[in-house]
Amino acid sequence: MNKDNSLCVKIADLTLNTPVLAASGTFGYGEEFADFVDFAKLGGVTVKGTTLKPRRGNKGVRVAETPAGMLNSIGLQNPGAEYFIENILPRIKKLPTNIIVNISASAADEYGELAKILDVDGVDALEVNVSCPNVKDGGIVFGTDPKALFSVTEAVKKNTKKPVIVKLSPNVTDIKITAKAAEDAGADALSLINTLIGMDIDIETRQPILGNVTGGLSGAAVLPVALYMVHEAYKTVKIPIIGMGGITKAEDAAKFFIAGARAVAVGTANFSDPGVTMKIVVGLQKYLRERNLASIGELTGTLAVPKEGM
Repeated sequence: MNKDNSLCVKIADLTLNTPVLAASGTFGYGEEFADFVDFAKLGGVTVKGTTLKPRRGNKGVRVAETPAGMLNSIGLQNPGAEYFIENILPRIKKLPTNIIVNISASAADEYGELAKILDVDGVDALEVNVSCPNVKDGGIVFGTDPKALFSVTEAVKKNTKKPVIVKLSPNVTDIKITAKAAEDAGADALSLINTLIGMDIDIETRQPILGNVTGGLSGAAVLPVALYMVHEAYKTVKIPIIGMGGITKAEDAAKFFIAGARAVAVGTANFSDPGVTMKIVVGLQKYLRERNLASIGELTGTLAVPKEGM
């Protein structure tokens, strides 16, 4: 493509042709979307969650539509890290975009082991999913405990030369605390938000819709929550932020930049429109032209907050 420098951004050592990425779990391994996107116009593809060993995922219903969104309870179904490296990575590393691998584990040392295994050619960065229960500490979710979050981030950083992006959970009282813990442990960037915990009920059977009872809520409904948390994190940390949560069009993405994001990731919208990322790229280019902005970076963190007493 004719490279548009107005959309080129840096996230740690990663150079992104555009600040629009595909979010983990909504884009497969990228190749599934080859008929719908120009990968050179994507900042990166964040592949589906990867674990040390293969996982079959949760039983029963895994996905349910909700007003302005969806619930998912996939259970991290994936073929495991070794299979990914041997059978999938050789194909997708040829795509003209960054390949970011989302990793999940149940203990800090397991995260470190995963990071070490994935420190290979073709993997451009790691996104650390901390919305997982810590089996060695009573099942507490890593992303809700600053100390556990610190230990996971530190373990990953010690075992990889790749940029480390920590994906923060919104299911916390104060996102600033977990954002700072990740930064203090050496994270190169943050991505937020992950899904909110939710559930739905069948009123005839009085049973939960999802086989796992609860799941992750995503889609347009979560956008206001995501914007708020991105802005709170932006005020707290100095490292780059990738904003996500409910983005369906360029105007949504622009809000995240204004709130403090340096890049954005599009998730649930890919299911209803597999070409949505390309539309957002074009929309952002138009947005910059119409406002005489030379680069998307001029938009980041420009929220005009009224002063007290006004």
